[in-house]
Order: sequence, then C-alpha cells, then structure tokens
Amino acid sequence: MEANPLLGVILHMIGGLASASFYIPYGKVKKWSWETYWLVGGFFSWIIAPWTLALIISPDLFNVIAETPLYSLSWAYLFGVMWGMGGLTFGLTMRYLGISLGMAIALGYCAAFGTLMPPIVDGTLIEILPTAAGIATLIGVLVCLGGIAVTGMAGMSKERELSDEKKKETIKEFNFVKGILVATFSGIMSAGMSYGFRAGEPIAKLAVEYGTPSMLQNLPVLCVVLAGGFTTNFIWCVGLNLKNRSGGQYFDFSQPRLWLANLFFSAVAGVTWYMQFFFYGMGETKIGPYKFSSWTLHMASIIIFSTCWGILLHEWRGSSRHTFKLLATGLAVLILSLIIVGYGNYLNIPAK
Repeated sequence: MEANPLLGVILHMIGGLASASFYIPYGKVKKWSWETYWLVGGFFSWIIAPWTLALIISPDLFNVIAETPLYSLSWAYLFGVMWGMGGLTFGLTMRYLGISLGMAIALGYCAAFGTLMPPIVDGTLIEILPTAAGIATLIGVLVCLGGIAVTGMAGMSKERELSDEKKKETIKEFNFVKGILVATFSGIMSAGMSYGFRAGEPIAKLAVEYGTPSMLQNLPVLCVVLAGGFTTNFIWCVGLNLKNRSGGQYFDFSQPRLWLANLFFSAVAGVTWYMQFFFYGMGETKIGPYKFSSWTLHMASIIIFSTCWGILLHEWRGSSRHTFKLLATGLAVLILSLIIVGYGNYLNIPAK
C-alpha cells in the first residue's frame, strides 16, 4: 500500500479526538455505578462495534481467524488482556485526576512504552538510527514525550493552586496520590495495544488476502485484541457488581426512560471509544514503514484534544497565568511533534 504520512497523521488525529471524547457521555449516566456503565459501554467498545464492522468490511472473517497461526492469535489476545488492565484503570484515572491531568500522566507512560519498546525488542531501532528519516522520526517521538511532560507539569501546577473544594467541583472523586499510582500502572499496561497490533500482523495479512481493503486490514486484528481487553474488564466489573450489589442495575426497568437513557449514553461512549482504533488502524497503514511512530501520533492527539475538553469543562478554572502558559507550551510542543513525526515518515518514502 502506498504510504501517505499526511493522511496518516490526520487519521491518527481523528482517532485521538474520539479517544479524548469518549468519557464525556458517561457524565450523562444517572444512578448506575461505575462498574455497571463501564461494562455496558465496554460491551459496545470491545464486542459489538469491532465485530459488526469487521463482519461488514472483511470478507470471510472467520476463515481469516481460523487460518491465523495460534501463536499470533494467542499473543494478540494476551496483549489485549494486558491492555485491558490498563484500560480498566484508565477509567479510574479519569475519576481521580480528571481528563486533563489524568490523560497527560497515563498517556505519557503509554507513549514511551508503546512507541519505543516494539522497535527496541525486534531490533529495528538500531537499523533506523543511521538514517535521516529515522532520526527525524525519533526526534518527533522525544518531542512528543517532552510535550506530555510539560502538559503534566501544567496539571501538577493546577493541582497545587486549587483547593480540594475547587477540584471536587469538577472532579468529585479527586485524589492526587491515588490518581498518580493508578495512572502509572494504567499507562504502562495500556501500551499492550501497541504490542497487540504488532502480534496481529499475520491476521491483517491474511485479511488482505481474503479481500479486506488494505487500509482496513487491522479490523480483524482488533476483534482479537479487544476480546482480551473485554475479558479483563468483564471479570473486574462483574466482581465489583457482586461486591457492591450493583448487578441489579442492568435489569432495573422500574424507570424505563432512565434505563434507556443510560444504555444510550453508555453505547455512545463505547462506540466513540472504539472509533479511536478504527482510525488508528487506518492511520497505521498510511503512515509508512515506521509503524511504531503511529503510537506517538495517537498519544499526542489524545492529549491535545483531552486538554481542550478539560478547558471546556472548566477543569482549569481558577488556575494561574503561569499554569496556562505551561499548558499552552505543552500543547504547542505536542502539535510540533505531530509535524516532525509526519515529516520523518515522509522522508522515508522512496522517491518515484
């Protein structure tokens, strides 16, 4: 498939917007516990949306999966389980730190581990270092990490400036220490999605052979990886349902309109979440040979848009001019990283 780094960057930005936006509809859910609406939304994210789109777009999906080597299926699924642990605690990060600070910290770890570990492990990092394209791409990755760090500094500055009462006006369960610990674990484990795409490359290759459009070859991969994520989240949420005796919320039809509204907003959140990887998969096919850089583009885009959401939702209200300067600098650096990574991939395209 012909590479188009500009289109790849745009697709990753659309995916980042979807990821940054998915948690917003959950705010409309009423009288359901976190574990209930998280699992309902997750069912749409990890089962309904990926399988529906894959069955529509990928001919002979079940034959593709049946013919995929077991080791590829197993690793893709296991990395999905790993990612599921990160995704599960990612939701908790939003609860304890809010959208802006929570995403900055969790995704900082996620960007570092998800971008750099795959090329280090498979040895390709050594191969690209002597090339101009490789150096430019890696500089873009480092610039992204720098932007995430500055954005995180802005979040910590905000945390020092606001009283607990002010924080809890917009983040009801704010807890800085607990949030940092959860965000660290979440970020490292969430990098499993990047590894899952790598492990699922044989699935994508078979999908193309069976007639799946090259740009959408990762849809069958997502079915397997997200099945692993669903497993983790299902076990955890059902466990919480039993512990908190909240399982009856799934079947409480005493207020039909409320139940339908909760189902609707959870479904919207879930499908919106899935769309991040729908566009990520397409972006990865267009970015060029340096597929590992897709993870950086994805993380940078998420933080840019999640920070914008945080501003719109007044999470930064009451912050000082110094904090806003840090925030603006962080966003500018992240946007610069998108440009540099895209340019590095452009340099890697062979001249015609």
